[in-house]
Amino acid sequence: MMDQEQLTALRQVFHRQPELGFHEDRTKARVADFLRDLGLEVHTGAGVIGILRAGNGNRAIGLRADMDALPILETSTHDYVSQTDGVMHACGHDGHMTMLLGAASALAQAPDFDGTVVFIFQPNEEHGLGAQAMLAEGLLVQHPVEEIYAIHNLPGAPLGQVSTRVGLICSSESLFEITVHGQGGHASMPQAGRDAIPIAAEIVQALQTIVARKLGPGAGAVVSVTEFLTDGQRNVLAGTATLKGDVRARTPADRDAIGTQMAQIAQGIAAAHGVTAQVSFNTEFIETLNAEGPTQAVVRAARAQGLETIPDRDPMSFSEDFAHFCAAVPGCFLLLGNGQEGAHGQPLHASDYDFNDALLPIGAAFWAQLVRDRLPQRPDGET
Repeated sequence: MMDQEQLTALRQVFHRQPELGFHEDRTKARVADFLRDLGLEVHTGAGVIGILRAGNGNRAIGLRADMDALPILETSTHDYVSQTDGVMHACGHDGHMTMLLGAASALAQAPDFDGTVVFIFQPNEEHGLGAQAMLAEGLLVQHPVEEIYAIHNLPGAPLGQVSTRVGLICSSESLFEITVHGQGGHASMPQAGRDAIPIAAEIVQALQTIVARKLGPGAGAVVSVTEFLTDGQRNVLAGTATLKGDVRARTPADRDAIGTQMAQIAQGIAAAHGVTAQVSFNTEFIETLNAEGPTQAVVRAARAQGLETIPDRDPMSFSEDFAHFCAAVPGCFLLLGNGQEGAHGQPLHASDYDFNDALLPIGAAFWAQLVRDRLPQRPDGET
């Protein structure tokens, strides 16, 4: 079993050499080589899959870690900063991989379970495409599992605290784009054109009424306009204006309603000004729903490890493409406290965030405990 020093060294190698989604070539090679050295059966494609069998049981569970980094310039000062300009592990995927590899090492050396563990190292979680890519390759057809699990670290929560819940754990994310097609003209004669800027600005304000006035209190939805782009110049009225943004929702019904209302608002305001508006609304991350059995199993395993456990935390507003795995088989997504001090407590995606190496043995031991709980050895002679 890997000790703290070995886990830390491995995690910091991942941190120094981050790679963006669907370009995790060096990362995949390192993970695959590590698993082969442990004696696991290894398959590579969009991601990396490691298979570990013990005993004669026919049950199988899946454990997933994400591999991709983010297009962020790191501002940390530690001695293992990213060696790739403009790319860093700002979400802890370096730690997620290391914890799962630590668990694979422990279980390979002491295979005291009965069944099959499918270790899943997934690409491109940040854009919501990696899980779907692995599913499209036939991951769960070629390596079927009864249950699937994933960990995400949570900055600001006490080190090693486990929190999860049955049902909705993460919101969906939908990306929208609204383009107002007006008529450009001279800035001194606005009456001769159809300035797209004030029309688009009116749409920005009106979009906020969707959550405030069209959804029930406590819906937990968020509508954010994050970009406002025009073709206007110093003395040229904008003929077009494009709004881009992000929607988070906790139910498919609310998600669909927001998309419908967004189109109605944008096109209605545009029509009132004698122009047109084109609206697109695309969902890449669906809602992540935890199944009851796997969630209870996570709580039991965490308590068996002596970890502080919150079994009914509030849903998170961020999104996770682990949702696509949970839609295919019963699963549980859980949060593991990253600590509250310094870089460990910085928000995810911050340029000075850092995964807490003290969490590595905690996470690895939790994974191993969960496997032993879900795939227990049978008494001698029992079939």
